[in-house]
Parts: sequence; C-alpha cells; structure tokens
Amino acid sequence: MEHEYDVAIVGAGFTGLTAALDLTRAGKKVLVLEADSVPGGLASTFDFRDGVRIEKFYHHWFNNDVYVPELVRDLGLEGEIVTMPSKTGMYFNGRHWRLSTPLDLLRFSPLSFWERIRLGLLVFQVRRVKDWKSIEHLSIREWLEPLCGKNVFRIVWQPLIENKFSVVADAVNAVWMWKKLVLRGSTRDSKGGEQLAYFRGGFGRLAEEMVKQIRAGGGEVRYGAHAQEVVSANGRLQALRTGEGLVRARQFLFTPSFSIIADILQKDAPADYLARLRRVRYLGNACLVLELDRSLSDTYWLNVNDPGFPFVGVIEHTNFDSPQNYGGKHIVFLSRYLAKEDPVWTYSDEQYLDFALQHLQRMFPQMQRSWIQEYRIWRAEFAQPVTERNYSSYVPGQETPYANGWISSMAQIYPEDRGTNYAIREGRAMAQKLLKLLS
Repeated sequence: MEHEYDVAIVGAGFTGLTAALDLTRAGKKVLVLEADSVPGGLASTFDFRDGVRIEKFYHHWFNNDVYVPELVRDLGLEGEIVTMPSKTGMYFNGRHWRLSTPLDLLRFSPLSFWERIRLGLLVFQVRRVKDWKSIEHLSIREWLEPLCGKNVFRIVWQPLIENKFSVVADAVNAVWMWKKLVLRGSTRDSKGGEQLAYFRGGFGRLAEEMVKQIRAGGGEVRYGAHAQEVVSANGRLQALRTGEGLVRARQFLFTPSFSIIADILQKDAPADYLARLRRVRYLGNACLVLELDRSLSDTYWLNVNDPGFPFVGVIEHTNFDSPQNYGGKHIVFLSRYLAKEDPVWTYSDEQYLDFALQHLQRMFPQMQRSWIQEYRIWRAEFAQPVTERNYSSYVPGQETPYANGWISSMAQIYPEDRGTNYAIREGRAMAQKLLKLLS
C-alpha cells in the first residue's frame, strides 16, 4: 500500500513521539513507524506475570530538568508526578557507605580528610569551566585526576567510569563527566540532599499517553513496523520501504541510532556519509530486572566501587517509588554496559542471572535465590553513544544528503548525555523546524 503523509517519523522514542504530538496538534498528517511492539524506546515498560509494570531500563528525572515536567503538564497529567529524596550510597572495600549529603561525604573514611574536602569542592571547580570545548580534547582521567587527586580518582571515579564505558573508558572525552557533575551539583536542596522525580506508572505509561493523544489528533503510530530502506530521486526522499509496502511523505525524520539509520540508507546514500554515521561508536546494555519478595537495602542508587564488580550499580527502584505501587514487591535493576563482542552479550537469560547473582550475593550475603519472584533481562544494542575526544568535530548533524530527510538522535544531544528530558527538547525543536518547511 502507498500512503501520503506530511511527515513520516522512524522511531517511537520520546524524540519521535514529541515531534509527532506537536506536528499533529498543528494539523499535520503524521505517521510514526516503530519496530518494537511498545512505545518509549529505552524508556519503555513491561509487565511481570503478576501485573507489576516497570521500565525495562531504570529511569527518573532530576528536579532541574525542564522538558519532562513541561510535557507532563501539557498532557494534563501533572498530578502523576511524584518527587522524592534520593538515597544514594557506595559499596567499597566490602562495606556500604551512605553518600546522600555533605555530612555523609565527610564520614567516608577510605579517603583522607583532605581528600574528602577536595571531593566536596570538586563541583565548584567544575563550574569554572564555561566553554566545554576547551576540555573536549582530554579524556576524563586527564581532566579529572588533576582536579581531585589520584587517590580520589582511583577510589571514587575510576570504577564508575570503567563500569559505565567498559573497554572504551579511556576514549570518552572529559565533557561527558563535566556535564554530569555540573547537572548533579545543581540538583541539591538547601541541606545538600537530592530530589528526584518520577512519572507514576513509569515512563512507558507517559509514552502510551502521548500515542493516545497523537491518534486522537489524527496521527498514526504503527508497531512492528521496520523501515527497511529509502526510495529517493533528485536529492529528495520519496518513500520509505516497509514490510507493508511504501510509505510516502513530504518530510522524513529518523530518530534511532546512527547505526540503524545507516542500515536504512545504505543502498541509497553516498558512501562517505554512511561512513560518518558509522564513525560514532555505541555500547550495548544488558539490564537485569529483579522482582523480589524483600528489600536488599534502604538505598536507591548504590554505586559499586569494588574492583571486579561488572555492573554500574545496584538500583533498587522501590527505595525511590514505594513498594506499595508494585503490589508490595521490591524491584532491583542491575545494568551492565558492554560491547557486542563481550562474551556476556551472548549469555542466555539463565546464564546472565547466574553471572549477576554471584556478584550480588557478594554484596548482600544474606540474599537467597528464593527471594526472586521473577526476573527479566533486556538488551539494547545501541544504548550509549561513545563521545570520544573532539566528538563535536565528527558527530553528524541533523541534515542528511536528502533535502527533506532529517536526523534527531540521542547521539546528537551532546554536550548533554542521552536522556528523556533532552529527547523531548529535541523533538519539540524538530517539530518547529518541520512546521516551517511544511508551511
């Protein structure tokens, strides 16, 4: 079948859905093609067998984020926002340390008193950087170690960076860390604590509400719809080929990873442009979601700084959003970033659970396998763009070789890191650009 739309959008993550919502409200005929069976991208949700719904990959937003709460209010759902203090900590040298407030930091005895002071003052040193391009040529270690000292870097930052970026940890530029520290430093309340926000029922529920309003406005969202290749003529895209036939449109917006976009364009686009898209490297993510009958600890976000622990941290979601909202169950995320070449990527679900439990039980010796009521493992091949040195000089922009083809992807949010808040911002900006082109 052949259809005619004002805009065809590939991807029903928050960038694609936000753009589609704004375009539909402006009276444009929009189609969103999503390869998955649910909307939301990396923020999509799933149901355990008992009906408990939760994200496939953990999510929250910060109290200084603007675009998520703005969207929620715009949808008339501001009553569904819950804001709660964050309980954070660190597992180091076989012990759990609370790190939610400045006082907790002063009690962190693995660092000397002067090192604790240096760590506490780091956020003020970081804020002195006004031009992020001035540090883009440095790795995180090259920039951060002189600021906080070698021992602070070794104990506090190095394990987190290596767990986050795996085999490419030394390739990531300093801007990624700079932005994280600036943003986190500005989320503290007057007592030094941190407030986080969440959408009741999960971000997938928010995405589903967006789909509902897009459809109510005359737009279309199709699931299980794979964009296979493009059809072009005279420097313009004519159509997208899908399993159901051709989709014709006046403008086209691509929101997946650069690698997926390159696959869609590979039979048509110039070789040098495809090479630019594939130049950006990604890490995958394997996320184990546990449904437990009891809690592991009272900490929401437990960073793990012991060598050899293969996960970013232990995120016990129900120490943030109450277990009462999950049928009294306790939800824990164990997230591992890795390259596809890592043997762990090919583990079966049962192998992955065994792999994870041997480390989790080292941290929580009392934990028994019988505590697990159910578990799921979710894998995302392109979960984290790798922002290497001088990333801004080679990351592709929104323009493509086609006058009516555009890209808005999480790898372009830089210098911010990927996140739902910025995906919404970029979706809104892209909708405004397309509306001008369609007028």
